[in-house]
Amino acid sequence: MNSNVCCWADYVYQYTECDSTGSRWRVAIPLRPGSCSFLPPPNRGTDCSFSCPAGMYLEMSTQQCTPCAAGSYSLGSGLRFDQWDAIPAGFTSMASFLDTSPSGEDIQTCNSSSWTPQGVYLESNRDECTVSLVYAVHLEKQGSVSFTYQYPDNNIFFEFYVQNEQCQEMAQNDDQKWIKVTSNGEWGTHTVNLKTGTNILYWRTTGILVGGKKVKPVLLKNIQIEGVAYTSECFPCRPGWFNEAPGSSTCQPCPSNTYSMKGSSSCTPCPENYYSHEGWAKCRVRPPCSEKDFFQIHTACDSEGKTQVVYRWLEPKICIENITGAVKLPTTGQREPCPPCNPGYYNSNDSTCLPCPPGSQSDGTYVCKKCPAGTEPVLGYEYKWWNVLPPNMKTSCFNVGNSNCDDMNGWEVAGDHIRSGAGSSDNDYLILSLHVPGFKVPASLSGMTGGEFGRITFEFETLCTADCELYFMMDVNRKSTTVVESWEGSKVRQTYSHVMTKNASVTYTWAFQRTNHAQDTQTDVWSVHPTLIYNCSFTHTEHNRTLIFDFSAMSNVASLTIGPSFTSKGTKYLHLFNISLCGNEGRRAAECTDNVTDVSNKDSQSDSTQFISSVDSFICQSTIIPADGRGFRQAISSQSISLAETFLGVTVDTVFDGVNAKPDLFPENTRDIPDINFYYRSNQPTASCEKGRSSVITVRCNPDMSERGELSVPSSCPAGTCDGCTFHFLWESTGACPRCTEDDYHHIEGVCKGGIQEIIYMWNEPKVCTKGVSLPPRGSAHCEAIALWLKVGVGGGAFVAVLLISLTCYFWKKNKRLEYKYSRLVMSANKECELPAADSCALDEGEEQDDDVVYAKKPTLLGKLRSIANKVCFFESVQLNSSQSDQWVLG
Repeated sequence: MNSNVCCWADYVYQYTECDSTGSRWRVAIPLRPGSCSFLPPPNRGTDCSFSCPAGMYLEMSTQQCTPCAAGSYSLGSGLRFDQWDAIPAGFTSMASFLDTSPSGEDIQTCNSSSWTPQGVYLESNRDECTVSLVYAVHLEKQGSVSFTYQYPDNNIFFEFYVQNEQCQEMAQNDDQKWIKVTSNGEWGTHTVNLKTGTNILYWRTTGILVGGKKVKPVLLKNIQIEGVAYTSECFPCRPGWFNEAPGSSTCQPCPSNTYSMKGSSSCTPCPENYYSHEGWAKCRVRPPCSEKDFFQIHTACDSEGKTQVVYRWLEPKICIENITGAVKLPTTGQREPCPPCNPGYYNSNDSTCLPCPPGSQSDGTYVCKKCPAGTEPVLGYEYKWWNVLPPNMKTSCFNVGNSNCDDMNGWEVAGDHIRSGAGSSDNDYLILSLHVPGFKVPASLSGMTGGEFGRITFEFETLCTADCELYFMMDVNRKSTTVVESWEGSKVRQTYSHVMTKNASVTYTWAFQRTNHAQDTQTDVWSVHPTLIYNCSFTHTEHNRTLIFDFSAMSNVASLTIGPSFTSKGTKYLHLFNISLCGNEGRRAAECTDNVTDVSNKDSQSDSTQFISSVDSFICQSTIIPADGRGFRQAISSQSISLAETFLGVTVDTVFDGVNAKPDLFPENTRDIPDINFYYRSNQPTASCEKGRSSVITVRCNPDMSERGELSVPSSCPAGTCDGCTFHFLWESTGACPRCTEDDYHHIEGVCKGGIQEIIYMWNEPKVCTKGVSLPPRGSAHCEAIALWLKVGVGGGAFVAVLLISLTCYFWKKNKRLEYKYSRLVMSANKECELPAADSCALDEGEEQDDDVVYAKKPTLLGKLRSIANKVCFFESVQLNSSQSDQWVLG
């Protein structure tokens, strides 16, 4: 048995679990078992609900609340985690993959996914794995948990929920579970109430990598839990922070150009030629001054209407001027005439631009003039000149790593444009905001704008030597800021517009994450524009035939879902296309919405959800993750993009404005009606499409389809595009057939009955027209049973037939007689040609003498035969020269 008596350094006090009466015991626990003996006996501890106030801890030996020493802090009945060099004790990072592969097998590829410590914050995973940060805490009284976070990219699901010790999820409303997206560079705070007992806290993230798009991680810091019974020790201040007074509940960051170690009660100044920013744990060598260390501003117009460029060092100044290679601060520029006021403003006596009074207008170059009778001013902001920042615009700077850059100018006015400043590091987000209290559509346009209350239009250009990104965001009614559009890398000067469909207070924000060179961005126009009316019709003429197409039946937004497809880790997803062929009165009517932060079936009509990352276009695309894959209450819609912000034109040609319809991608059109091609373009460049995306909708007449018809994509390009830049769609519909005309039907005449004849009209088959002229109703006309001309024709025909028959019989009989005469003549002939033979040339008794037709001008066949017979007798009689010749002649 060890005879050494335990001293106070050999053991620590701990409390036992609370019993049913809320009591507990204090017991001594040796630091090294068996190292000493005779520990202090157990005694009754403080009540289980006992806790110390903030800035104090429970000193277990006396069981009394004691102030924390300088350089440390305490929350009293709470816990705070603000150092993230490593994941603190008690926290666990667990990765899993909730989907299965197409074959049904689980995919285990998430072993390397976790929340990663980054010094002052935790960084979430960026892949498709589901990673949970888990912490279990026992509360002796009702409390709460709060944490600070950045959630800039809604292509990651970010949720927070609480379970009890039986792993049952506690009741939480949707706003508590689903974390709201934050603006780039801004930190948000989320607080949830906790119940007495064991609470298991989950911070869960899941990325969406469909299409290979990179996502920005969730950042988490400053987790604070209230409601624990007590704390038996104080927490030391983290490096770069200090606390000089005992009994404090917080620590403060060290000022610029100072530093501190962990648990410091004061900060140490940096050595000469070294610097630090606020909250730094060490100092760095000051670099030589360069062009990125200063910025320019334009002074306000003086009483003479002059301004000049002034250069100033970025604050806090960290560079050195008086060493080799350093640049000097440029001298102040010459005084120059101030630019004109912006439209809607006038130049006052002190050279200040003031807004025009109500009912008047100005282009900024002259005094305000009242609008003529019967007219009204078109209200709006139009900024062309940037001598000073307009009163309703602000500029600021935020840093991801919590470094303070608020003293720096985020954006700088530069005469005819405004540009982002230099910032201090690549983590800085340079912020420019414009507040608009509301909208007012002119009375002359009321009811004609198709729901459009206003429109913001701006020109911009980015010049980046490395990675950079420009965000355009919107905050409606000061509820939540959402990203409307973003651009990565260098972009040529271009224009972007966004339509407001609700009269609300809105703040527009431009956030630029800089590189090591200043960037230029110009904002030009904010105004209300009338909507152009488009009647969704088309006329085409070919082969002397005019076809008129009316696509109004296809004008409503149509949807096409393609898939499913699977990512490399097996996540199932679909492509959803919303298509507005002609828009709504010329306005882009197709809308795609990201509901990653709204998957809990909130009221879609509420202000908080009406403006969640929606894209309006003629054609837009969303990535859909079905609800059966991730355990969510509804399908997830994300990565919404616009494929067609601009309508180029409609034609039967297969190439238009540089866009090729590629008709060979679809089955051949076997009908005489030509395909109609609608051409669109999105000027937003992408990594693979420097000139932006384009789209073609081929509309084909198909009378076998309904008016809404059916959409399809090429079988060889199942995602709708073969190159990622041009999207092709085929829309077959009866509504795509031309209007019917009189050439599209014919009539059929019925049998004449009782002097009435029925007329029936029928469409030409196959029918390839719609609407237009209607088929005429059945008609009738007077008629005769046998028409007069038919009677005359029949009588004349019968007479001619009888005459032909009679003539045929007559000539047949004559021909028979001739044959008989000829045969008799031949039979009576002899060699001596005796006189009796000559009698055969005369008429027999009883024969008719009707052959005198031989004297006709044109001999008949009978006459020719008679002539031949006479010649025979003549030659025979010439041969008789006897003495009896005279007698033959005379007789």
